[in-house]
Amino acid sequence: MARGDSCLTRVAVGVGVGGAVGGAVGAVYGTYGALRYRIPGLLKIRHIGQATVGSAALFGLFLGAGSLIQCGKNY
Repeated sequence: MARGDSCLTRVAVGVGVGGAVGGAVGAVYGTYGALRYRIPGLLKIRHIGQATVGSAALFGLFLGAGSLIQCGKNY
């Protein structure tokens, strides 16, 4: 906390970064899964979207929780 950042700001940044990384990973994984299992037609878009959103939410949750835990520690 060298610059005086609040804990809420750090958690929000953690959630945002986690969501971005999770979204990228989910898009790659969803595309691979859709092609691997030969999902037909427009269901591919739905599958990729579900994988992307689910992965982004999960990564964001865990990175935000990790940032919250780090806020409580005094060095």
